[in-house]
Parts: sequence; C-alpha cells; structure tokens
Amino acid sequence: MNRHVLTRRDFMRASAGVAGAAAFGLGPAPLFAARPARAARVTLVRDARALVDGISVNTAILRRMLDETLLGITGQATAKDAWLSMVQPSDVIGLVPTDHLNPTHDELIEAVRRSLVAAGIPDANIRDAQGSPAKAEACTALIAMPGLKAHWLTGVGTVLKNYIMFSGHPSHYHREDSAKLGEIWQMPAVKGKTRLVLVDALRPLCDKGPQADPRYMWPYGGLIAGRDPVAVEAVGLRIITAKRTALRGERWPLSPPPLCVAAARPTPDGNVPSRKKPVFWLTNSVK
Repeated sequence: MNRHVLTRRDFMRASAGVAGAAAFGLGPAPLFAARPARAARVTLVRDARALVDGISVNTAILRRMLDETLLGITGQATAKDAWLSMVQPSDVIGLVPTDHLNPTHDELIEAVRRSLVAAGIPDANIRDAQGSPAKAEACTALIAMPGLKAHWLTGVGTVLKNYIMFSGHPSHYHREDSAKLGEIWQMPAVKGKTRLVLVDALRPLCDKGPQADPRYMWPYGGLIAGRDPVAVEAVGLRIITAKRTALRGERWPLSPPPLCVAAARPTPDGNVPSRKKPVFWLTNSVK
C-alpha cells in the first residue's frame, strides 16, 4: 500500500503529468513524501477482478473492496467498527447514489446496505435519499455514493453534483453556474450530515453524455472514498483527466470545465468551504 501526497495544483493540471499518475495506474511512480498535517485522507482501492469481462460485478470481490475502503478511511480494525465510528444505530441513514448517465452499481448500494446492517444499523433506518430536499431533511446522516463520470452540463458530475437535487433547483447549477455546486452541501437539509463519500469507479465515464457512450467507459475496478467531498472529487477528476489524455495522446480538456472543483475548498469535517489551500493524502491499494 502506497501513500502519496498530492496537492490541488497536481490535481488541476490539465495534462497527465508524472505527479500522481502511478496512483491511478497510468504512468511512472510519483515522488513520495510524509503525510502533511491536516491532510484530507482519500482512499483508492482497485481490484482487476471486480468486474467480470469488464462489465458484470463480482460481488464477493466488491464486498472485500468495501471493507478495505472502510478500514483505510477510518483506521479501525473491522468494518463494523469503521461504520460505528461514522454513524450510530439511532441514525436515519440516507444513501445517495447516482441514478442517471453512469448510475451507481446496484451491487455497491446493496453491499453498503448489508455492511451497515451487519454493523448493527437497523435496515429500517437505511433509505434511498437521492432526490428532493425533503429526503435529505429526513435523514440524520448521509452517505454520498456517486458514479465517477464526466458531465455535459458541469464538466465533472461525480461528488459535488451528486447533491444537486437537494437544492430544489438543479438547473441553477449548470454550465458556468456549476461553480456554485459546493454551496448545496451547506444547505440546512444537508450541512454536516455527510459521513462518507464513496465513489463507484468500477466503470467510469470520461466523456460527457447526455447518454453514456461505451467508447468512453472502461473497467477501472475502483472505489474512491473519503470524508472530504472536494478531496474525493479531485481524485476522481484526476482519473478522468488522465484517461482522456491517454485516449487522445494529448490534452483533451473537459468542456465545460469543472469549475466546481476549483471553486470549492475542503475542510476537516468535509462540509464547510474553507479559504485554506488543501492538501490530500492518498492511500492507494491495487490488486
């Protein structure tokens, strides 16, 4: 398992350079450094066996990947302890998957639900919270579960956009207004509730839609996770950008540009913007 320090500047480079490339399986090894103080931890767990023939999910492998992700994020010894460090049995837990373009795999949603129940969370307290602000308001804890993808209205359509329906006015956050996506995470129905951001990177989409084009999907076999939505978004963006460069053999910028990542600022609790320059600590596991 390798630990890499990657700054916002590294992630926002338009081309696929050396720094960070090996973390995503796309190039030579990056430089190593010790973990900086106050770095946001992001885990990237990959397994080539996660997809059968590049499409169907191997549920047994996926569940092991989920367990490894939980332990990596929390530092706990078991998946049960990991969940109970983030949520309590009394919480009403809303799972917030992606439901269009590159939907979150049903197998991942079910794996999270089963894992929560095994940790002692009543099944009746776990619900699908994607949709209206009322769904988020009814929950005491949220687990963001977007699929990794580019998007034709916001450049990148993964983490920050995943809560767009909670705004009640999704069209207010498209194109140049996508720079404001981070503010949705501060709305009363949402603020402070996100316990985990878990990105389905099993089969990402690196071009924008509006329909998913199989030419731009590939079996990456990954789960990206963290407590800080901007840090997790930045890792996903780096993967998409590197893949686009690999496909074209040259820079292939997203259009529209992913304004939401540059505009947002992560903080230790992952819910309130900050003016401080962020640093992300990436734990990378590849099988």
